[in-house]
Amino acid sequence: MAERPPTSEPCAVSVRGVHVTLRKHVALRDVTFEATYGTITAVLGPNGAGKTTLLKSMMGLLPYAGAIEIGGVELGALSYRQRAERLAYVPQRSALDAPLSVATVVGHGRYAHQTRLSLIPEERRTIERALAATDIADLAERSYLDLSDGEQRRVLVARALATGARVLLLDEPTASLDISHALALFRLLRRLTQDGMCVIIVLHDLNDALSFTDRAILLDRGLVVAQGATGEVIAEQPIRQVYGLEPSTEPRLCFRLPEP
Repeated sequence: MAERPPTSEPCAVSVRGVHVTLRKHVALRDVTFEATYGTITAVLGPNGAGKTTLLKSMMGLLPYAGAIEIGGVELGALSYRQRAERLAYVPQRSALDAPLSVATVVGHGRYAHQTRLSLIPEERRTIERALAATDIADLAERSYLDLSDGEQRRVLVARALATGARVLLLDEPTASLDISHALALFRLLRRLTQDGMCVIIVLHDLNDALSFTDRAILLDRGLVVAQGATGEVIAEQPIRQVYGLEPSTEPRLCFRLPEP
């Protein structure tokens, strides 16, 4: 995937020397990377590598040592509302257990922008665009709790889009999606980056990362093993080191288990 030419705009996300310790367990160790506007960055690694911890740290949901900047501003210097205006997060699962309508859930993404002077029609149009972009407009009046896992996942993506934030963090967003909706999501993410957004996405499928992302960071046990252009990260040496896999000659498979 071609990246946008360099600009004078500050880096979308800058993570420098970040350490995270959870219940005496070191979850991230000296993690450093950057993500620019106009690109999709994959966060890769096996279970327990620290992928979700990294995203939560970037949202300010976990304490960390080191430095995280969003649009050139240190995360700790941003108020909760300012963070919500700059960053949107799609978790693996939502703790939402209230029987709210889909439109209401998506509308929660607008809270950082709402004031008593907000124009209700404008807010509604933003919500409607987010519903349409994720192909859930027909679910708008349904209860969120009545939806399938895949439908709920699309609702969470729509809620993130409704924020209008320029940095979008997604934690395995395609895990519950069927093939058509997964491909539609990747197409949507590409359109968003073409409009100048920065997307950082946790993925397990290396084929998806190769096909749809520009850059990648490969984690293992909290450490950065490799980072750079996706095709350089998903290469023989780092993938063998982290996953114990070797290149595959089978169609549509990047890597396979080595022979015993």
